[in-house]
Amino acid sequence: MTDGASQPGKIDRLLERGQAREAIAIATQEAAAGNAEALYRLAIWRLAGDLLPRDLSEARKLLRKASEARHVAAAHLEIALTVTGSGAPADWPLGYALLKTLAEVDAAAAEQVKLLAAMQLDGSGAPLSIPQPEVLSRQPQVSLFRNFLTEAECAHIAATSAPLLEPSLVVDPRSGQLVPHPIRTSDGALIGPTREDPVIRAIDLRIAAISGTNVAQGEALTILRYRPGQQYRPHLDTLPNVRNQRVRTVLIYLNGGFAGGETQFPKIGVTVAPRGGDALMFDNVTADGRPDPASIHAGLPVRAGAKWLATRWIRARPFDPWRGPEAPL
Repeated sequence: MTDGASQPGKIDRLLERGQAREAIAIATQEAAAGNAEALYRLAIWRLAGDLLPRDLSEARKLLRKASEARHVAAAHLEIALTVTGSGAPADWPLGYALLKTLAEVDAAAAEQVKLLAAMQLDGSGAPLSIPQPEVLSRQPQVSLFRNFLTEAECAHIAATSAPLLEPSLVVDPRSGQLVPHPIRTSDGALIGPTREDPVIRAIDLRIAAISGTNVAQGEALTILRYRPGQQYRPHLDTLPNVRNQRVRTVLIYLNGGFAGGETQFPKIGVTVAPRGGDALMFDNVTADGRPDPASIHAGLPVRAGAKWLATRWIRARPFDPWRGPEAPL
């Protein structure tokens, strides 16, 4: 596929000089002439909501035109938004059909089709069955799901997030903003709706199934990498001063071959040794919805190697991934 761009350099230079209006005008003119790269840029700007007002529906229309003009990145993005329901209701059959078409000319799409073919999914991308948990605690509820993900699925998550990794942040209780803090010494990345490809979506649907929640209640999948000496000191996953609380957490260990890095619940005497593919689920609140002090937990220091972990925080009610400081592109 080709993107047919003719003036990307000029647009970039205008943006570097702060001439956004002029850059938008050129991109709009090029898009009207069917330029795939210009259509893609306008779609990205509509999604980001900085140069142009956010309009998910308009972004979808622009991506459709860019995809029809054989723009690979636009096609991948359109597929992600289709299966997640951004800008239009979620449509798994359509997203999967678009992916299979793209797989004919794109290796990354072909690999996703291969991974999906190995999953047992229904017509909406949800799992046909889920593993039975090993209950480690009932107050708070802590459950371990062995072999929740395959090695190939874990590798896909890690590969998707690797280019995005940067020092991890925590939510400032005063401002509600994400800030660095010595309590959390890892590298992290968020797989937001524009990167939630069908494989990631199917995994998020699997998480929703084991947690007994709607997939819309989950925040963006967060990926953490801990190197030797890095850790996450004892903490609660609940947030201060929010109306839609994090009621449940699902942690997925993405790899093995490292030392240390256990997940420890000091108040209930539970320590879980990480094993690649296993998922750990626990409640963060009491029956009345208040933060549960007994759910305090820590990621112990890694002694050797690197620990990769995927986290999905589940809210009490549906959560809009396009709003708030947690909402990545």
